[in-house]
Amino acid sequence: MQWVFWGSLILVVYTYIGYAALLALVSTVKSRWFRREVVVEGGSFQPSVSVVMVVHNEESRIKVRLENLLQSDYGMLQEVLVICDRCDDDTARLAEEAGSCVKSVDLLEGKKGKAAGVNQGVLMASGEIVVLVDVRQRFAEDTISHLVAAFVDEEVGAVSGSLEIESSNQVAGEGLDVYWELEKFIRRKEAEIASSIGCTGAVYALRRKVYQPIAEDTILDDVVIPMKIALAGKRVLFDAEAKAYDPQSLDRASEQRRKVRTLAGNWQMLFRHLGWLLPWRNPLLWQLVSHKYLRLLGPVFLLVALLCNLMLFDDGWFYWITFLWQVLCYSLGIAGMFELSFLWKPLKVLAKISSGFLFLQILCVLAFFRWMKGRSRVGGW
Repeated sequence: MQWVFWGSLILVVYTYIGYAALLALVSTVKSRWFRREVVVEGGSFQPSVSVVMVVHNEESRIKVRLENLLQSDYGMLQEVLVICDRCDDDTARLAEEAGSCVKSVDLLEGKKGKAAGVNQGVLMASGEIVVLVDVRQRFAEDTISHLVAAFVDEEVGAVSGSLEIESSNQVAGEGLDVYWELEKFIRRKEAEIASSIGCTGAVYALRRKVYQPIAEDTILDDVVIPMKIALAGKRVLFDAEAKAYDPQSLDRASEQRRKVRTLAGNWQMLFRHLGWLLPWRNPLLWQLVSHKYLRLLGPVFLLVALLCNLMLFDDGWFYWITFLWQVLCYSLGIAGMFELSFLWKPLKVLAKISSGFLFLQILCVLAFFRWMKGRSRVGGW
């Protein structure tokens, strides 16, 4: 029972803290002795670029988003393909009026969802590099330039940008801010070592010739597509300077929708691509399991640790202390969710982190049942 207790705690710590620390260590060693730098040749490398955006009834946002993309400082922006998935409003008309390089295309008959739209958009694109975007965010003027620069190295197959999300004014949301910054740190370090596990769906680019179509009901296209590219022998990088700005904050309501979908997609990916768990087929197995799959089991590890701790009371006073420590952490998390103003300031800081962590565990459970019941909406609209 002691082995199970300590094993569960170690797995929790490794999943949420230890993996990031180990990445930082390996990245430091590799950058000092082994890593070959990607050399960016200033403005001399200018491949043609196609932007692909899949939308569904976005007449209220499409014009502003296209104006934002067309303001890019990248000189070889060849086309912007707006793939309309069952749009029955003015999205297509407004897109066509946005500029001569903008093309509005209806999703092929019988197809639906974002994954199907991405497949069609990349197939239709004429640019050497395809930039995949969403309609809600906006880019900085140099975002596309930053995404494209690393493709000067033929080993690079995809590049993820950085999604900047407005900080929340809720205590639980502030805890999620910490989690999101940790997530970006992990992606950056993974890319420095080998390849990032997945990209940011709102801002990433890929080399068109290495693209492999994905299943039309894929939830996490921004993970499955980069994984296929990485397993084909190309690198997937992360560029923190290629920024997309999201108007939604990290409050509990918006993050619940986003995170439940993401975690349900991880369950889908796990069972759909079981071959990725074979080390001789997947050189990124350590990163994939540590970054994506262990997080799915976080609530299980925590529950096992708590139950084992209850059964270890007869083994001495030390296990009474570990139990009280767990109760304190959960209490702080619950207090943070209710945003209790009377908490002592240092406890408020711990409450922010604890509430964000506890909230993520709840979302893991919700995502599992959503996946089990097949309630994940195809395409993720």
